[in-house]
Parts: sequence; structure tokens; C-alpha cells
Amino acid sequence: MKIRTRIFPAIIVVLLPFLSASFLKAASARQDKPAEKSQRETKSEERIFIPKEVKAVIQEGLASRQGRRDIPFSLFKYFYFPARENLHAVFIFKAKNADLGFAPAAAPQAPQAPAGGTQKPGQDQAPPAPTPAPEPAASSLLQAKIHVFLQFHQLQNGSPVKVVKEVYIPVVLEADAASYDPEKVEWFSTAFPFPPGDYLLAMAIAPPDPAFGKIGVSYLEFSLPDALALGERLDMTPVVFIKQMDRMESPEMQSDVHKGYFTYSVLRVVPNIENVILPGETVEIFYFVFGCQPVDGQKYDLEASYEVRKDGQAKIRWENQAYDFSLISQPLPMKQTLLIKDEKGDRQEAHDLEAGTYALIIKLKDKVSGKAVEKTVEFEVK
Repeated sequence: MKIRTRIFPAIIVVLLPFLSASFLKAASARQDKPAEKSQRETKSEERIFIPKEVKAVIQEGLASRQGRRDIPFSLFKYFYFPARENLHAVFIFKAKNADLGFAPAAAPQAPQAPAGGTQKPGQDQAPPAPTPAPEPAASSLLQAKIHVFLQFHQLQNGSPVKVVKEVYIPVVLEADAASYDPEKVEWFSTAFPFPPGDYLLAMAIAPPDPAFGKIGVSYLEFSLPDALALGERLDMTPVVFIKQMDRMESPEMQSDVHKGYFTYSVLRVVPNIENVILPGETVEIFYFVFGCQPVDGQKYDLEASYEVRKDGQAKIRWENQAYDFSLISQPLPMKQTLLIKDEKGDRQEAHDLEAGTYALIIKLKDKVSGKAVEKTVEFEVK
């Protein structure tokens, strides 16, 4: 099946200054040794404080990875993308609205009514009584104020050996009172730049209580690859199913928490976080390729094949696609071509995929170096 290629050329031009030369060029392009870079970051970054009450709760479940459930939430997925000197790691967590403490936002104060009219000279009637101030209207906005704490541990043989980063994020979430559903589970994102390595993220959520009597904790192990250590291998970032991608005016300069989207450089990305699609829907995938060899400057010669399988049988195959850049966005229309044989004769028809679980197989080859990589991404049609 033929498909169109889309690589967001305008967005790629904007991202070029953000992407590290160590990912886009040869290994010699990196200027900092790990120790030198670590010393420089320590000097330039502000130390973030996590209260001792929160640290104690994090430590309780660190070995077993069993977090406290005062505020039930779960870290369940992460993505990563290249960034200058590091990787841009995006962490996804979900929580039920009712557990986040939404309450009506403070209504704006109504203006005070003026005092009664001024009596003119010679008038003997009393001035009119002051007009009572109107009752403030109920706010249509709900808010949840929470503290989010991130504690990153370096892993060695699967065990945390030291804390390498601590982050505090004050968060104010908002919801429309008319459509608010306390039972709905929402997903949220936060992101942070990190060097390659194996880590454990301990995330804590607490309401704005100085005593920290209510704390929720969740843990997530994650690994970030070293593009310079790939040798003769290609690698790919996790493949993201995209619902919408927009350009922001400027990159986000500090960590924040977002509901229903994540940010990457100047991109605001709404992913299909569960990889669940409707029959006939076109899937837009987004990923980055590590370890490819440039032809000239930052141009590459990459070729990818895409195939959908169910129970080991091919359902859709598309024509091979060529790319000259390692940041790739590709739409894939989920239509299978079936051979129909009936009284009208033999013919081919395009049909939607039936409901069920499928595997998207991506085979990518660097035609310059001959290196190749294959990835499988599961998705569901409902």
C-alpha cells in the first residue's frame, strides 16, 4: 500500500539547534567528558529541597518499589528524545480526579456598591438607602493544588546506589465544574533532561499541607541509551502514536506538569497514550533514530518498512519509505486490502481492521552504514 511521507520539515529546522551534535554527527562531536559535564551542571544548577517527611516516605518503599497510596497514582510509561548534551525524558503518570483534591476556585470579590446619592442643598428628603452588594457568583472553575517531588536514583545492577537529582514542582490543576467527573482517571506528564544511564524515579504527590500528613508515592525504572556507545548498531527512541503536534513560541525552560500532553523543545505533543485507535483511523507515529551515518552534513539515507500483523499473520504492508533526517513522523492509514471473490468476480477492496490487538513492525535500515534495527509496537483497534 502506498503511503505519504511527512517529516515536519519546518519543525525539524527549528529543532536543529536543540538537538545535540553528539546524536546527529560522529562521536567526536561531543565536547564534554561525563565527569567534566557533571561538575559544570553541579555548579550551575540550583539544589532543590525535598522535605524530610517526603524523603522518609520515598525511602520506605524504595527497595520494594511499593509506594504509599494516600494519594493513589501510578507512573506507567516514559518516552525520550535527543536533546543538547542529554536526553529529554518524558514521564507519564495517571490519577483519579477525586484523589487530587479538586475544589471550587475562590470566586472574585464583587465590587462594593456605592453609598447613597448625595443630597442637594435645600432638599429635605432623606438620601436613598445604600444598594446592597450582589452575592458573588459561584465559580465555574475547580482547582487542585498539589506538590510534586521527583527524586532520581542512579541504578547499578538494578539497585539504587545514589540520588543524582531532586526536583520540586508546585502544581495548580484546573477543571470546568460543569464537565468535571470525580471518577475519571486523567494522565499527566512531566519531563527532565538526563544523561544516558539506568535510573529509578521516585515521584511523590502531596497536598499543600505543611505537616505532609498525606503523601502518595510511585516508582518507575527507566533507561536512557548512550548514542555514542551503539557501535555498529542502530537504535530508536520509543515510538509515539501522535494525535496532535503543535509548535510553541519558545521551549519550556523549567519542569512542569501538564494534563493530556507533553512538551519537547518547541513542540506541544498530544499522544495517543494507550495506542488505542478506532476502525479506519490513520496512525501517526513519531520517533528518532540513533547511530545512523550522515551522507553530507546532517542529511541521511534511511529506509523503513512498515507492516501490521495479527497473530503472526500480515494484515497490512506499505511501500518502503525513504528519509533524509533521523527525526521521523509518518502517517499510516489503517486500511487492509482484501481479495474479494464472489458472483461479481475477483476484486480488491480496502477494509478497516477488525477490533483486536495488533503489532506494528518497523524495520529501518541506514543505507550508508548498512546498519539496521527492528521494533515492534502493539496497538489496539476498538
